[in-house]
Amino acid sequence: MKFVKMHGAGNDFAVIEATGDEHDWPRLAVAMCDRHFGVGADGILLALPSERAAIRMRVFNPDGSEAEMCGNGVRCLAKYAVEKGLVKPADSRFSLETTAGVVSVEVSGAGGKVDWVRVVMGAPRLTPEEIPVLADRAAPLVNLPLEIERGATREILAVTCVSMGNPHAVQFISQPIAGYPLEEVGPIVATHPLFPHGTNFEVVRVIDKKRIEARVWERGAGLTLACGSGACAIIAAARLQGLVDDIVDITLPGGTLRLEWDGTGDVYLSGPAVTVFSGEWLIEEEAERDT
Repeated sequence: MKFVKMHGAGNDFAVIEATGDEHDWPRLAVAMCDRHFGVGADGILLALPSERAAIRMRVFNPDGSEAEMCGNGVRCLAKYAVEKGLVKPADSRFSLETTAGVVSVEVSGAGGKVDWVRVVMGAPRLTPEEIPVLADRAAPLVNLPLEIERGATREILAVTCVSMGNPHAVQFISQPIAGYPLEEVGPIVATHPLFPHGTNFEVVRVIDKKRIEARVWERGAGLTLACGSGACAIIAAARLQGLVDDIVDITLPGGTLRLEWDGTGDVYLSGPAVTVFSGEWLIEEEAERDT
């Protein structure tokens, strides 16, 4: 089975053209995403036919779970689809179907190549039912107290909850984010009982009205170098509290993404998409390893 390794700001994927359920995709994702015995990736992206858009994307995490939305994955699949001739954009734009809904993408580059993609990610969903989060409060859920236990220590975090088609909990801190114990806190928040479907967790420091730095623990993937839907949730959470302007550069460990949101309507996500290498995954050898 042929695949292409790609990344968006360090958030990396194995992209596969597919028609449907011809493989056990959760099992394949676990095998391919392994960074020692597989390709190594934050997920696999399936490029599928769509009845609602120019192309359809499914995303499977390293633990085999399926993600509803992936902003960096959308950009990578958009680049792949255009460069492989799977879609022919009209005025550099086309629609792309995700499990969370249809998004619009705009590609730019030269010589038939795509190096930058802008995605209309849709409007943030802010009610407890939409996110979802088990909180008896009216939207928006800004600075929601979240009690966690870390070892023998009990802490209360203040998180702002947003859905971009998938759930996010955003915590703002004042100190540099590099020293935050995300490896410990991330999995605790991601599986907290308040989030019936789990959640992605972002720890964020606002530098000024136009710049943010952030790190992400992704549900089903763990620490990643970037998260596109997470960046969208971050600008929504920050904008709701008046911490930033309408256009913000968010720097994550893998690179910088540009976000746009005026407080109403759709969030826009822009950033790079990069092809790393192509290869072939031998399904026969995978079956042999399991016997």
